[in-house]
Amino acid sequence: MSLFGDGLDAAVQKAFTRPAPKSAGAQMRYLVKQLGGTKTAAQMLRISQRTVERYVKDQIKKPRPDLAARLEREVKKRWQPQIRAQARQKAASTGGIVIDTRARLGYTAPIGTTDQDRLRHLTVALPPHYAARLFDAQEAGASDQELREIAADALREVYFQDNGRRAGSLEEVRFTDIEYLEFEL
Repeated sequence: MSLFGDGLDAAVQKAFTRPAPKSAGAQMRYLVKQLGGTKTAAQMLRISQRTVERYVKDQIKKPRPDLAARLEREVKKRWQPQIRAQARQKAASTGGIVIDTRARLGYTAPIGTTDQDRLRHLTVALPPHYAARLFDAQEAGASDQELREIAADALREVYFQDNGRRAGSLEEVRFTDIEYLEFEL
């Protein structure tokens, strides 16, 4: 489970214009249609092709919890790709992204400053170029640590340095012990 990746996905999913299918049969029919057949859907979900066919025909209505989670995740990953792309493009070009977090934040700075890590609750609007960096890194398969570094760099510039108006000698921001993290487009 990726805290940053899942947070970015959740922010994009809020832009959906229609709700994703809820029932197991509807979700399975959608996946079969998207993947082009029951065999590929079965391989992706790690179940038998016959089981997929039973879900499609509504002969099975309630999946086991692990299958239900995989099914929902795969449907949401593919749901409304154009709306998803538009939301990402808008955030990366004009809108930016808002990060709301409660985490331990500190920084590396010259001797004589109070750079000790503190637990902080921040809600900060990040400029569009940071939204673009986050989404590009996520699409490129970046790890959670790499996404965390991009977010820390954004917080350094926007929150700690106030876009260059203060703390010019600030070198690095430490973004650790995340209790809560949410993104908003």
